[in-house]
Amino acid sequence: MCGVVGVVSLKHKTIKTNNLVKMVNLLKHRGPDDAGYLFFHTGLHHSSKISFYQAFSDEKFKTLSPLLPPIQEAMSIKEINAHDWDIFLGHRRLSIIDTTPAGHQPMSDLSKNLWVSYNGEIYNFKEIRTELEQLGYQFYTQSDTEVIIYAYAKWGIECINKFNGMFALALYDNFAKKFFLIRDRYGIKPLYYQLDNENNLIFASENKAILAYCESNPQVDCEALLEYFTFQNIFTNKTFFTDIKLLEAGHYLEIDLRSKTLIKKCYWDFCFESCWNLKDEREYIVELERLFISAIKRQLQADVLVGGYLSGGIDSSSICGVASRFLPYLNTFSIGFDLTSARGIELGFDEREISEYLSYLFKTEHYEMVLKSGDMERCLRDFTYHLEEPRVGQSYPNFYAAKLASKFVGVVLSGCGGDELFGGYPWRYYRGIKNKDFKHYVEEYYLFWQRLVPNSQLKKLFAPIANKVNSVWTRDIFENILKGANVNPSCEEEYINNSLYFESKTFLHGLLMVEDKLSMAHSLEVRVPFLDNDLVDFAQKIPLSLKLSNFEDVKKIDENNLMQKRQNRFLQTKNNKMIFRKMASAFIPKEVVEGAKKGFSSPDGSWFSGESIDFVKQKLFCKDSLIFHYLDYKTCYNLINDHLEGKQNYRLLIWSLLNFNEWCQIHLGEYNA
Repeated sequence: MCGVVGVVSLKHKTIKTNNLVKMVNLLKHRGPDDAGYLFFHTGLHHSSKISFYQAFSDEKFKTLSPLLPPIQEAMSIKEINAHDWDIFLGHRRLSIIDTTPAGHQPMSDLSKNLWVSYNGEIYNFKEIRTELEQLGYQFYTQSDTEVIIYAYAKWGIECINKFNGMFALALYDNFAKKFFLIRDRYGIKPLYYQLDNENNLIFASENKAILAYCESNPQVDCEALLEYFTFQNIFTNKTFFTDIKLLEAGHYLEIDLRSKTLIKKCYWDFCFESCWNLKDEREYIVELERLFISAIKRQLQADVLVGGYLSGGIDSSSICGVASRFLPYLNTFSIGFDLTSARGIELGFDEREISEYLSYLFKTEHYEMVLKSGDMERCLRDFTYHLEEPRVGQSYPNFYAAKLASKFVGVVLSGCGGDELFGGYPWRYYRGIKNKDFKHYVEEYYLFWQRLVPNSQLKKLFAPIANKVNSVWTRDIFENILKGANVNPSCEEEYINNSLYFESKTFLHGLLMVEDKLSMAHSLEVRVPFLDNDLVDFAQKIPLSLKLSNFEDVKKIDENNLMQKRQNRFLQTKNNKMIFRKMASAFIPKEVVEGAKKGFSSPDGSWFSGESIDFVKQKLFCKDSLIFHYLDYKTCYNLINDHLEGKQNYRLLIWSLLNFNEWCQIHLGEYNA
């Protein structure tokens, strides 16, 4: 788990070298254990056609790579300035597998013509390594990075279809003069890129490194802002920063340095398509159990301590229950909430009691932290800096969970992905399924996913930038996602599979972005066993009748209605993930298996109108705040007041406004001055 940065010149003009070390160091939280730098001259724009490279270590880590000169030394700087460079690769390393200096990156093959800078883990690297060894390849480290290099040497870019893991990687092939940026199937690891005015491709694990290279003042992408305040997420590859794009999950960029062309390709996508009558239910459960255990065992591989998040829900509990069978001293972590001032459904948001009980059953070493209203206020700046742009949910509890876990372990297992694969949100799936017309289905589903602002208020909210967003139709963005699934559903089952596809492409992706950024802020690697390739492939094909029970009885629950009574809020939500519940009964107690869906959320709806009310007013009732260059003050004021007076629950909107306000101060305002 690491941070990657780089620059590729598409005009064969030497890249700027003055801010490259700064780019790498901005990602030091992602990799505190080592740093590496590679400069490559391809020879394409010289008559001699000779290519050469120079690799450097870092002054802080020079004892780890004594054969490499530190980049800060005078002779190194002189060497860098003496040549033209087409390619730069930078790396910050968090040592998880093969923690020795042999795992230093950027890493190459023996010929020094294939180079990789890589963030992630390939869990099946030992199997691939064995296959390559049988084909005559030799290995000199115990790292999965070296396996990536020789897998590419053998199979070319198709090697990525063999990788079972999470990854964002940059790979240069000097033989073919091709450069690749590659992101894993599900988007567990982020990878951003930008083409600047000089036709340089700049890329990094985080936006801040790209901004450092460009040396320009950040500009807000108003279209991305409209997306976010429509969906509390960004569905396209846009970011809050104009011109910086996010490489989509399951995609790679291929840059041909000879022809100066850049092609983006999709190599994998979700496909929810139930296969009826293949097996009876018991056979499905047995196979699911086998794959679930196998996925967890794969992801326990590490040369550092591994722990697990233990929220008390079925997903994290099942993972910890299995992991504790293989790790006798598993560390587990949970976050609780002070509910003194909570009300309504938020009274059920603290799950420490069940987490402690599960820890007792699994014999784990358990740690927990209790959050109060002021904890959101205290972490907001650091949280926003590391998240880089708002995403789904009120996710600052994840920031504290990662901070807690990082004090004890280097890797933690998360239950992210279980809901999307097995149907964890049944109250969402009924939206529009009675429509035989795809357009009407999209319309109803779209209106449901406008989660922050009432549709009637959206145009008013964006009045200050109307001329910049009036050509953007978020409904079309929404429909384009669904077109990747079955665009002509013929039955209820296919409609619901469309919903599972949509949530995996959007909501799950947003959760993964949050999980990565907030964990890496604390140099912690988060692994998601549910997103094991074999498990995902199987889960997508399970018949819906085994995932959802008595679907017609699922009530139309408004998950944002603070006024609903708790028993009504969760009344019909035990009808989800049925096959997974039955499988999980082998690992966790009945009361957890049969528990209703709750989710991991803080009681901010109550806090915003109670203990944090002064903080909210101070931040959001100031007409001079930078956010009101983009959003209408009066509209925001009225919506916030409706929440504070108990008329509506706009907790997600208030959180999003606070997050965006802090983002503006960091990147456009006082913190950036």
